[in-house]
Amino acid sequence: MNVDPKVVAAISSAVGLYLQAEQEVLMAQGQSTRQASPPPVMSSAFSLAGRQAAMNVRWSWQMRLPR
Repeated sequence: MNVDPKVVAAISSAVGLYLQAEQEVLMAQGQSTRQASPPPVMSSAFSLAGRQAAMNVRWSWQMRLPR
């Protein structure tokens, strides 16, 4: 099977440009969403206790303890 080096170069260049454009779009979207909303802060002891209780319930269901 004969492979033309010019075709291989054109394909690899096109794939590289596509990946670069995709990465630029993702970075632009990521920067706009990061600036728009800060991450939620769980500073309440009640919220942490509620999350722990929910995880314990999930664990007990996974272990099939409530029969």
